[in-house]
Amino acid sequence: MVGLVAAGLGAWAQGSVNFANVILGATPRLLDAPIFNIDGTTRLQGSGFTAQLWAGTSANSLSAVGTGSPFLASAAGAGYFQGGALTIPNIAGGSVAFLQVRVWDNTGGATWLTSQKIGQSATFSLTLGGGGTPPSVPANLIGLTGFNLHLVPEPATLAFGVLGIAALFLRRRK
Repeated sequence: MVGLVAAGLGAWAQGSVNFANVILGATPRLLDAPIFNIDGTTRLQGSGFTAQLWAGTSANSLSAVGTGSPFLASAAGAGYFQGGALTIPNIAGGSVAFLQVRVWDNTGGATWLTSQKIGQSATFSLTLGGGGTPPSVPANLIGLTGFNLHLVPEPATLAFGVLGIAALFLRRRK
């Protein structure tokens, strides 16, 4: 009976990842994906920036996981975040998930969707930790690559661009 309960719990175990963009200790590093500001050379540092994991069963079904993690505050840790173990809802341990890291500047907005300075990694697939009995350790984000933030154009700028293109097409039709 105990074996059936343990097997049942293992079947319902959620997948997990180690939400960090660097693995220290190994030479060469197994994961070293620093995040840079708009200039492409300055590494993000401190609580003014947030990194958040997005995950799904396909590259087109990503949703936010958790609330995000600040960047390390030390100069030596610039460009890196260490968010700890995250459970991926609705995806079993040992299964493949599609992941993306999204980062934003907190001074421009409270979330990735509202900030004026954002960035995102390429979407990558990863076999999640948490599978097996006992559950395996959270998977490291192997496959994550570094990226830069960029500015999001103001909505008014986009609207003027669309109007300008529309006016150009209307003028050409006459």
